[in-house]
Amino acid sequence: MRSLLLAVAAIGLATPAALAQTTTTTVIQETAPTTTTVVEVPAEVRTYVTKQEVPSVTLEGPVVVGKVLPDTVTYQVIPDNDGYAYAVVNGQRVIVDAKTHNVIEVYD
Repeated sequence: MRSLLLAVAAIGLATPAALAQTTTTTVIQETAPTTTTVVEVPAEVRTYVTKQEVPSVTLEGPVVVGKVLPDTVTYQVIPDNDGYAYAVVNGQRVIVDAKTHNVIEVYD
């Protein structure tokens, strides 16, 4: 009986030590995969855009490929290429999709 009591007491003393151990939990957060569509702008469109002089519009933040520009920007149509439009934003020439205003290319 005495050895049983000693065994129970030993277990009782070991339990606080076991409870004091820390546990690390790793959470893996999955994000939806992004899809990037690469649009090949015809050379004649690039040439046309680089030769035009239009005033620059100032917007907050960087202008990057894939960003949709606001309707407040004045877009210029490209003759014989109605799928593309351009503007000069923050001093950079920007080619956009004419319907969605999604930035396709940015030139410094």
